[in-house]
Amino acid sequence: DAKERARTQDRFLMEELQVIVATIAFGMGIDKPDVRFVIHHDIPKSLEGYYQETGRAGRDGGEGKCVTFYSYDDIVKLEKFMKDKPVSEQEIGKQMLAETSSFAETSTCRRKFLLHYFGESFDERHCNSMCDNCRHPRKKFEGKSDLHLVLKCIKDVKEKHKLKDIINVLMGQSSSVTKSYKHHELKIWGDGVEADKDERFWQAIIRQAQVYGYVIKDIERYGVLKLSKLGLEFLKNPYSVLLTRDHNYTNTDADDDDDDIITASRQSGTISSDQQLFGMLKELLRKTAKAKGLPPYVIFQEPSLEEMSIQYPLTIDELTKIGGVGSGKAAKYGKPFVELIKAYVEEHDIERPMDMVIRSVINKSGLKVFIIQNIDRKVNLNDMAKSKNMSLSDLLTEIETIVFSGTKVNLDYYIKQHIDAEKAEEILNYFKTSTSDDITEAINELGENDFSEDEVRVLRIKFYSDFGN
Repeated sequence: DAKERARTQDRFLMEELQVIVATIAFGMGIDKPDVRFVIHHDIPKSLEGYYQETGRAGRDGGEGKCVTFYSYDDIVKLEKFMKDKPVSEQEIGKQMLAETSSFAETSTCRRKFLLHYFGESFDERHCNSMCDNCRHPRKKFEGKSDLHLVLKCIKDVKEKHKLKDIINVLMGQSSSVTKSYKHHELKIWGDGVEADKDERFWQAIIRQAQVYGYVIKDIERYGVLKLSKLGLEFLKNPYSVLLTRDHNYTNTDADDDDDDIITASRQSGTISSDQQLFGMLKELLRKTAKAKGLPPYVIFQEPSLEEMSIQYPLTIDELTKIGGVGSGKAAKYGKPFVELIKAYVEEHDIERPMDMVIRSVINKSGLKVFIIQNIDRKVNLNDMAKSKNMSLSDLLTEIETIVFSGTKVNLDYYIKQHIDAEKAEEILNYFKTSTSDDITEAINELGENDFSEDEVRVLRIKFYSDFGN
C-alpha cells in the first residue's frame, strides 16, 4: 500500500523507527544521511545494484556498515527466475550474477575488487581492515606457476574466450565452444587437473589475475579475457606472486573458518565519542525534530552530535564551533542541547578537551564574509560569482555550506528577478512536503525539462534558511 509505505518512510526519517525492511526500489528512495547499517538479506542481482544500495550508508561522513548474507543457492534461484526471458537477456543476467557471486566468494580486498569492477584502481593497503577479507585475511600461497598457466592458456586460445571457456581448457572439459575451436588439440589441454585444484580454484586465480592487472576483460566483446601489458611481461619473466583461495560457502558448518556473512564498513575516522551522551543527544534531537515537524537532519546532523559528545560544549558560543553548527542554528536550537551536555558533564565529573575551551572564534573565511555581505546588499549572484572567478554552481555550493551550518541568508531578491513565481512556489512546496532534500530526486520529481538544477538549489537554500535556521 503506497500510503503505508510513505508513512513508514516518514517515521524512519523522523527517527520514530530505528530499522526499516524494504525492497530495493523502496530502499533506494530513502535519502537519510545518517543510515548506519545496510543489510542485504538476499544477494543483489548485480554489483551495480549492490554498489548503489550500500551507498545508502554513512552519507553524512559517519560510520556505515554493510552486511550481506550469501548462499550460492540464492544465485541458482535467481538463475531459475530468468528461464522465461529471451536468451540474450538470460546471458547478460547470468554474467551479472556470476560477477556478484565472485564478489561474495572472493578472499581479496572487497573494496579493491568492487572498484576494479567499475574501472578504478585501489591499493588494498589503504583498506584499513574495513572489509572482512582484510580484517580476517586467508592464508596466501605461492601462485607463480598457477598464474603463469592461466596467462599461457589465455594466450594459447588467441585471447578470444571467456572465463568459463578458459577453465574448461585447463580442466580438460569438453563443451560446444571447446569442440568448435578444437581446444582439445592444444598442449595445455587439461594441464590444470590436480587433486586439490578444481573449477573454483581456477576461477579464483583468474579473478585475482584480473583484479591485480594481469588480465583485462573486454566488456564490448561479452567478457573475452585478454592479457594486459603486465600479463605479457609476466609470461616472459615470471616472478613470485602470493594468491589466495576463494571462500567456499557451499558446504559450511559450525567449525568452518569461512564466514557466511560478508561485511564492509565506512568509518568517519574521528576519535571515540562518549556513546552514552551521544545517545542522549540523539534522543533529544528526535524529540526536538518531532516538536518542530522537521526531519532531524535539518536541525543537526549526526556528525555534529558526535562532535558534541567529544568536545562537550557548555555555552551557545562554544556550540557554534562544532562542525555543521553555525550561529543561527545554535541560537535557534542549541539551548536544550548545551543544557543537557552541562548537566551530563557535572553529573559525571568530566574534564573537557582543552581545544574546545581555547578554540578561537576566528575561523570564518574571507569568502564566507564576502558572500554574506554581498547577499545583504542584494548583489546579483551571477555578478558575485564573476567577481570571484567562480561559476554560479560553485557559488551556490559555498552558500549551501553557510546555510547548512545555520546562518540565515535572504535570497528573495534574486528569486524574484530570476525565477518565475509559480515555479519558485512549486519547488518550495516540494521541499516542504518531501522526505528528502536530494537535488537529483527533486529535479526528477518536478520535471527536468521544466526546472534547472540552479533554480532548485536556490529554492532549497531558501527552504533551509526559512525553516531550518
